[in-house]
Amino acid sequence: MAYTIEDLLKMALHKGASDLHLKAGIIPVIRRHGDLRPLAANMPVLSGEEIEGMAISLMNEKQCIQFREFHEIDLSYGISGLGRFRINVFQQRGTIRMVIRNIPHVVPTIEDLHLPLALNKITDYERGLVLITGVTGSGKSSTLAALIDEINRKKNNHIITIEDPIEFLIRDRKSIITQREIGIDAVSYARALRAALRQDPDVIMIGEMRDRETVEIALTAAETGHLVFSTVHTLDAVETINRIVSVFESNQHEQVRLQLASVLKAIVSQRLARKKDHRGFVPAVEILINNPRIREMIEKKETGASIHTTIEEGQVSWGMQSFDQSLMGLVMQNLISIEEAISLSTSPEDFKIRYGGVTQMDGKQWSENSQHRQKIDKEWSEMGEIELDLPVDNKPSEIKRKSS
Repeated sequence: MAYTIEDLLKMALHKGASDLHLKAGIIPVIRRHGDLRPLAANMPVLSGEEIEGMAISLMNEKQCIQFREFHEIDLSYGISGLGRFRINVFQQRGTIRMVIRNIPHVVPTIEDLHLPLALNKITDYERGLVLITGVTGSGKSSTLAALIDEINRKKNNHIITIEDPIEFLIRDRKSIITQREIGIDAVSYARALRAALRQDPDVIMIGEMRDRETVEIALTAAETGHLVFSTVHTLDAVETINRIVSVFESNQHEQVRLQLASVLKAIVSQRLARKKDHRGFVPAVEILINNPRIREMIEKKETGASIHTTIEEGQVSWGMQSFDQSLMGLVMQNLISIEEAISLSTSPEDFKIRYGGVTQMDGKQWSENSQHRQKIDKEWSEMGEIELDLPVDNKPSEIKRKSS
């Protein structure tokens, strides 16, 4: 029996898969709860010709030419009534492979993703730069979509997203949403970002800051009064700062640090921790808020250890937290095991000591600080504000005030 790409995707979703792997010479493989397993035991082995036919059927003429030239391409694909998918097609050992990621058709909320409530406050910023970081597969795209849709739900803005490819489809709510895809709607991130500055945006979301030109324009956009969101493939806040600075020539580093220190609002770094019941993952999140002390550290190129300490000390007053503090909170909530927390912690030995309550900053105190911070965040989120509803279904706009 010959299977179509839609057949395989439907079967994968029915089994709760997050990813589908197609490779010549083996049966289709899915990833479920972090583990790889066969899609079905009785399926036939896929040939290279079958996978190539599936891949080509997903591409337009321009994408086919691009794939033939570079031997890899990112695609987005949707099936009515089923969902959307991010697809990477690439060549290995002369044959075509495909890795397909399931993108939920509903944009997740901050609460859905089990993210700290402090992230709600980030969506209240009017201007500046917010960076979401982490390794591939750490949930950056989902977090970014949740933040953008939170702004969309509560503000009357023009939001422009520049993505490669478009993942979550975000519909207009209080804001106007413009989503542009590299390769279809725009040639490159840099060109699309330059054009975005002439399109009356309030918020600009850049799928990834890949090169110097994109970083340069993003910093300028944040300087000129826009709120800019983007992602960087880095492990934590300190590495993110160093990565941004390093894309410039050494004689520019001092100026770039000054510029970054003035526009940066927050860095949110993520690592996915396997749940204790092995049924999925929960994010461990480091949050850096650019307060006066952090700003000074960025400008003066202080050590990563100093920034890390400042993050931990700013948990209650600024809503910041380190990875180890986040992991400790997840352990205290019985969401992850202590072994999982130690394996993901920044300083495993220090984490063991703190978990044992040897130092003053023990797990109990971290837990209490976290509860106090969540209380403050809840109070922030309940503050009243004036909103302007955009016309919906030909109904007139109206100004209303949220209950406070």
